[in-house]
Amino acid sequence: YGGGQKLLDEFYSNYNVVSFAGGNTGTQMGGWFRKEIKTLADVKGLKIRIAGLGGNVYAALGAVPQQIAGGDIYPALEKGTIDAAEWVGPYDDEKLGFYKVAKNYYYPGWWEPGPVIHFFVNKKEWDKLPKEYQEAFQAAAYESNVTMMAEYDHKNPAALSKLLQNGVKLRAYSDEILKAARKAALQLYADESNANPAFKKIYTEWDKYRKSTNAWFSVAEMRMDSFLQKAK
Repeated sequence: YGGGQKLLDEFYSNYNVVSFAGGNTGTQMGGWFRKEIKTLADVKGLKIRIAGLGGNVYAALGAVPQQIAGGDIYPALEKGTIDAAEWVGPYDDEKLGFYKVAKNYYYPGWWEPGPVIHFFVNKKEWDKLPKEYQEAFQAAAYESNVTMMAEYDHKNPAALSKLLQNGVKLRAYSDEILKAARKAALQLYADESNANPAFKKIYTEWDKYRKSTNAWFSVAEMRMDSFLQKAK
């Protein structure tokens, strides 16, 4: 709904592929830190393993993003080669043992509130498929997407509980850092929109839709969730 898939189809047609949402972890965590970070001053010079737009935003805040493969994160944290690292969330992070070398676990992952995993299919080959095959593929991708989200919603709570039992300190990013990150992100999006017409087209529609849905969710779901969290 909302026209997002149509915009993606238009964009990916330039690369002769079609895309289908096939999974999502939900909002991710904000990373593992060897030391606490309370203010923007603590971010300056911070060597953090993070990629993509999130890394660009962190760089704007004065951090030094590091491109490190998943399998190399643990030893880098252990040796102090890096000060912090982001990965996914409790279920995935616990298996890699980051809590053994970095006890401060921050939230939320403001750069990745809902990462979508995609299936990509060669458009020329896709167009050759019978309609019923295309519909079967789309149904399978939909099932994969819904199932993965449900799986992470189920497994993350137990994994988080286990992490806390192992001495992990759950910490929230300060408002100062979150506000600065948002400001830097919006500036980055504006700069990219000015330089990249394709980005601007999708971002403009996404932002308009986001504001529309937030107007609704802030009335019902967010208010209810906020109340229940305080009532616990």
